Amino acid sequence: MTTQQIKREVCEIGRRIYNKGFAAGNDGNITYRLTKNKVLCTPTLISKGAMKPEDLCIVDMQGKQLSGKRKPSSEIRLHLTILRERPDVNSVVHCHPPHATAFAVAREPIPQCVLPEIEVFLGEVPITPYKTPGTQEFADTVLPFVKHASVMILANHGTVSFAETLERAYWWTEILDAYCRILMLARDLGRINYFTESETRELLEMKQQWGFQDPRLNPEMKQCDLRGNDMFRNSWKATGVERRAFEPPQTSLPSAKSASDSNNSVVNGIDQEALVKQITQQVLAALRNRSST
Repeated sequence: MTTQQIKREVCEIGRRIYNKGFAAGNDGNITYRLTKNKVLCTPTLISKGAMKPEDLCIVDMQGKQLSGKRKPSSEIRLHLTILRERPDVNSVVHCHPPHATAFAVAREPIPQCVLPEIEVFLGEVPITPYKTPGTQEFADTVLPFVKHASVMILANHGTVSFAETLERAYWWTEILDAYCRILMLARDLGRINYFTESETRELLEMKQQWGFQDPRLNPEMKQCDLRGNDMFRNSWKATGVERRAFEPPQTSLPSAKSASDSNNSVVNGIDQEALVKQITQQVLAALRNRSST
């Protein structure tokens, strides 16, 4: 594509972001790698739904402006950091999709192994630590995760997604926000049903056959719980991430004898603690439904 065609596509993606409610006011940023040292970017203080090709600017890989009447956003540092770390990536999309950003504010990890599309297209989604937006310190929060993900949640901020094309970089954001909304609706109905480990492994193997790589299939990850958000769990404590709204997938119950030897809450093969949690969730769901009528 020519530079002018790419500019028009950036403006089209900007309109889609704005029309989906992913960017209020002048929120959000979009970049595209034109050459090894030239990056097309959206400017500061402009609605993503009202941009024209002539509004866009070009910077080098250090953030120095090369062309354009408007100034680039200070958050260009985030985009350039991703582009430097991922030579296979050409486009970065940052915005504030409401449902995914709710997870960013709550610092709630995104449950895995619920929808096939999420496993195939996104995989595990990390939550970065919070730092002041626009700073290099903020941009550097993606470094531990950028080579193992295609979309990230930025704590108390929003999301950033990236891919080889503008269209795909936008897709990952839209897919993530739709998934977060589905999770919230399903939780209000009372529970989340997870794939089994064998169902998860089958999906990941299909994903690999279709050309999408997943770190969970790497040999060094063979001991991880495929359904347990294991990829980025070591970062949770420093980031303030903790499961509160969604229970993790339940493993199979042990036998009554072995369970009683190791866990007094299991009686006659029944995990009493898990049963109490399930009943409590059902009662709370019923109360929420009653209060909404």
